[in-house]
Amino acid sequence: MDEDDLFGAFEESGGVETAPAPAPTPGEARDKTDKMALLDERRREEARQQAAALLSSMLQGDCGDTIEPEKKKARVEADDVLEQIQETFDKTITVHTIRTDNENCTHEVALPPDMPFEPLTPRDSAPAKSYPFQLDAFQREAITCIENSQSVLVSAHTSAGKTVVALYAIAQCLRDKQRVIYTSPIKALSNQKFRELEEEFGDVGLMTGDVTLNPDASCLVMTTEILRSMLYRGSEVMREVGWVVFDEIHYMRDKGKFFFVSSSSTVAYKIYFAERGVVWEETIILLPDNVHHVFLSATIPNARQFAQWVCWLHRQPVHVVYTDYRPTPLQHFIFPVGGEGLYEVVNIQGQFREDKFMQAMSGLAGLGDQAAGGIQRGRKGGMKTDSNVVKIIRTIKERDMLPCIIFSFSRKECEAYALSLKDMDFNDDEEKKLVREIYNSAIDLLSDEDKKLPQIGQILPLLLRGIGVHHSGLLPILKETVEILFGEGLLKTLFATETFSMGLNMPARTVLFTSARKFDGADNRWITSGEYIQMSGRAGRRGKDDRGLVILMVDHKMSSEDAKQIIKGATDPLNSQFRLTYNMVLNLLRVEGVNPEFMLERSFYQFQNYDAIPDLKRKVREKAAEVEAMRIEHERDITAFFDMEKQIANLQATISKTICLPKYLVPFLHAGRMLHIVAGTRDFDWAVLVNFHRKTNVDDSTQMVYILDVFMGFKSDSADENHSLAQLQPITDGAYASWDVISMTLDCVQEISAVRLKLPPKLDSNTKGVIEHMIKSVKQRFSKIPLLHPINDMRINEPAFVHAVEKVAELEQRSQEHPLRKNKDFELIRKQYTTKDEKKRELKRLEAELRKAQSVLQLDELAQRKRLLRRLEYSDKSDIITEKGRCACELSAADELMLTEMLYGGVFTDLSPPQLAALLSCFVFQENAKSPKLADELSGCLRKLHEYARRIAKLSIECKLDVIEDKYVESFKPGMMDVVFQWVNGSSFSEVMKNTDIFEGSIIRCLRRLEEVLREMVNAAKSMQNQTLEEKFEEARVRIKRDIVFAASLYL
Repeated sequence: MDEDDLFGAFEESGGVETAPAPAPTPGEARDKTDKMALLDERRREEARQQAAALLSSMLQGDCGDTIEPEKKKARVEADDVLEQIQETFDKTITVHTIRTDNENCTHEVALPPDMPFEPLTPRDSAPAKSYPFQLDAFQREAITCIENSQSVLVSAHTSAGKTVVALYAIAQCLRDKQRVIYTSPIKALSNQKFRELEEEFGDVGLMTGDVTLNPDASCLVMTTEILRSMLYRGSEVMREVGWVVFDEIHYMRDKGKFFFVSSSSTVAYKIYFAERGVVWEETIILLPDNVHHVFLSATIPNARQFAQWVCWLHRQPVHVVYTDYRPTPLQHFIFPVGGEGLYEVVNIQGQFREDKFMQAMSGLAGLGDQAAGGIQRGRKGGMKTDSNVVKIIRTIKERDMLPCIIFSFSRKECEAYALSLKDMDFNDDEEKKLVREIYNSAIDLLSDEDKKLPQIGQILPLLLRGIGVHHSGLLPILKETVEILFGEGLLKTLFATETFSMGLNMPARTVLFTSARKFDGADNRWITSGEYIQMSGRAGRRGKDDRGLVILMVDHKMSSEDAKQIIKGATDPLNSQFRLTYNMVLNLLRVEGVNPEFMLERSFYQFQNYDAIPDLKRKVREKAAEVEAMRIEHERDITAFFDMEKQIANLQATISKTICLPKYLVPFLHAGRMLHIVAGTRDFDWAVLVNFHRKTNVDDSTQMVYILDVFMGFKSDSADENHSLAQLQPITDGAYASWDVISMTLDCVQEISAVRLKLPPKLDSNTKGVIEHMIKSVKQRFSKIPLLHPINDMRINEPAFVHAVEKVAELEQRSQEHPLRKNKDFELIRKQYTTKDEKKRELKRLEAELRKAQSVLQLDELAQRKRLLRRLEYSDKSDIITEKGRCACELSAADELMLTEMLYGGVFTDLSPPQLAALLSCFVFQENAKSPKLADELSGCLRKLHEYARRIAKLSIECKLDVIEDKYVESFKPGMMDVVFQWVNGSSFSEVMKNTDIFEGSIIRCLRRLEEVLREMVNAAKSMQNQTLEEKFEEARVRIKRDIVFAASLYL
């Protein structure tokens, strides 16, 4: 079977042809003899055979093998083949602009090769669905595409009405006796969407893994993982599917940071969606060509590119209907924390008001280092609350701007903010009565014991007063209760994390950000324009408000450029996060006629690189022409001189590195010593040492780390609340400057001065100003601040170091005596050389980028993964999947290699159901909770897990995969082992909660994911024909699935 005919079995015709098939034309059946007409038939077939033969030969050998000359030649020939295909790439997809009747709506269509553009045919019969309101232009355009049976990507702002388009596609499928699939990124959204669609259409089913309802329905709501699994297994359902709706497709772009998860719910969801992005991409690739698509997305700047990719994949027209029009315009304000009043910085016409912004920033002046946010973590830890949020909410209430969603980037802060409104009540008696009725109806689903959980009782007083909290740490039943109450208008203020902005159609009149900065798992940074747009899009209720209000609390100085970028910046592009997974590779090895290269070649990741090639080639030509056009007289001699300058700089860097070694530098670390501080590429100029201390290196307990406390200057708006060096930026002209004591390591010392300042005995706001003045005075007094001599003063006498110092002295003398320095145009020559050198380096970078784009990406990683699979006996030398590999195909909810190795290694054989469930919790728990002290019955199996993890990590490293052994081992977190052990042994949820500080919602989410893993482990044991293990996993699964942990969703 030709790899492009993977899903030929889904078509009505019985036979499967081996010839490639062409792009479809309207009204004609697909002609399978011309399917991939990228070149003329003979040239393309030859290119395909050459590329396939080469890829096969490359990928079947071990990744560490030496490539023979013949193979090198073959690889060069394959590059030529890929380049030939790329040269025709622009001709394969054409984009036609369709005129619309509204300037706020654009409509384009991507067409396959050789398919002429034909105007869409207006409907000549009754619509599949009518609406009780006038449709917007973008809705009318998208529905016309669906009526013509052509795929469409709808890109519009949050709450713009994209769901109208999806509903029409479903209605049309039901009318035409076709089945339709509606996918959403997470189970919670699937549950909500099921409820909406069932009320609308009736004939609706739900498949999420946890729950399966009415699976024979014409409209199926499911997670993308379920759809992917159906495609890999060749489900019969796909024969009847006419359309697939992908909701929230823009989350495909989110990046995750594996091996690190913050306790912040935001970061946990980022990782979640990064995994989802890969699944989305796989699913779109695997769908049959005869299925049509509706993609619903927030505004994305490269919507056309995404449509071209889908068109290229499935040889069908794909429309892009785009609008950035907001039916309810937004008004943006800044509230300077510690100041007074709101400042309108962007009006409803979208104009940035520089004068108002500067007034807002002046409101922060004089605050110094005071905590400016409503709730902040001090530099010594702990939390404190002030009246800023209360002040704003009181203003919002007085100005009749409720309801309001208050976004905070910490679950604990959401709760603390809500509790700070203890003196405020937003509901009247009638509303309180309705809140209590809805709350009681929801809680009645729980057992009497679960009703006594602290979180259940603590939230009711807030809800009665119209105050809600929504974050991932809440019990799911409470989150859904809050959503229902907010949707009914019974909550006037809702404190939520970023995840509330995803998918839920719950707008408010006002949106408030408690901070313009967030911790994303690595850095404390300004929020991006994409994040701001997604959350602020909840402001303004269509048909109710004439405008939506967005308020940004700012507690640090920021430049107007930063503010414009956040508030008025473009949304983030939809960039592929595609990466190889072992489950993907094994499933593709299992499917006859295709291989993992099939997925790589068709990924959006690969397409974006192909798409970039014409522009990269143009840039290379232009840059090469610029380099060639720059003629410098006596260029060879001048280059030799500046090469010598580079050699001096490199030697000086080596000398500085040696000087910073503790044995040499520490004896000279006296309070008042002036130090030149350079952190990475950021030069902070001269500063003063205040103190230093030692601590144990967390990565190596035998090593000591020296921490310097240095008084230095930096840009005010670059500082976070902890003044971490990673965030700070050097002072620039015209920028606000701050001076404070910053902690850093020895490697930040570039130079050590012979000058020592006499510091005052106590540092406060007054003495800090004195020290700042002393530093500036020293810089004014000396044209070049005197340094400690590394040999004469610091007594560094290592031969290599002495040689380097002497070499620098020699080269510096030669440099000073060089005839070029006597040239009156020396500075002009330096500038010319530097400019040309920068252009040459840029040319090399562009050439490397072009070479990367012209290759099939991730082939090396695929070869390495295949090598590891052979080493572990998941496949043989011919890449034929083994019984062990088929077992691993059953596992996708957690690390399939680890689980399979532990299955075949007998790790679970002697464990009881509670023990094995506790051990498997390490695969699904992601938060950085404190590891509990485990009993012997659990600590022993955890040690076994770590042994297997180290073995797999070592083998991965041997196969040249980018794996860090310790981080891989640490990714299996034991923080929930005790909790799971108690739960499976029959403890109540309240008993479990007494012994942990993990959020209730996090525990339930972990247990639900664990049930999914256990379900897969049952299937894996069945594939091994190990009935004992199968029964043991099933018993553990049944024991987990009880009480509040698996309480039915209120939406079902």
